[in-house]
Amino acid sequence: MRSGFICTGLEAFSASGSKARAKIHSMTSARKPVIVRKFTRDWVAGYAGVVFGQNAAELEILDLTGKVLRMGWDQVKWVCYVRDLPGSDSANPERLLHKKFAIRPRAAGVWLRMTLNDGEEIEGLAGNDRSLLDGAGLMLTPPDTRSNTQRIYVPRLAIQALEVVGLIGAARRRPPQAEEQPELFPGESDTA
Repeated sequence: MRSGFICTGLEAFSASGSKARAKIHSMTSARKPVIVRKFTRDWVAGYAGVVFGQNAAELEILDLTGKVLRMGWDQVKWVCYVRDLPGSDSANPERLLHKKFAIRPRAAGVWLRMTLNDGEEIEGLAGNDRSLLDGAGLMLTPPDTRSNTQRIYVPRLAIQALEVVGLIGAARRRPPQAEEQPELFPGESDTA
């Protein structure tokens, strides 16, 4: 078996012919690198599931030492899905230099501005779907997608105020206007 895969649950046969259950998950797709910022200003780097238990009572991540950490959602300011994990001495590991859009976003979605419980303001682009109403938090695309942070998950418990700045839709194509067909023989009537 290749390294980087975990087996648990898919039907397979052993050398003796008996059935064994194994399920294959790629480690790279099961967990993504994240930086969890707490309201105490400290942060934790590690790996979280692609869709972690958003309705769970706490966030569970695997830190860089391999230990499973659990934090209550009331402690979490945001969870940033990042490209690479920083060293332990970085002051701004998320590298969120721009927390507001300088100009109107071009991608489709709902442009949100939120004030967090510690008074910090952040903007992002959320999907125009049911996730705005359901779940324990909001998944946002940050203003600067070229930074280390690709997506930000903000728990609803961390949001003090939420404002919809705009709805950016996909460009709509207008149907061509049907022009009236010119008459082939003006002045003639159909009655002959």
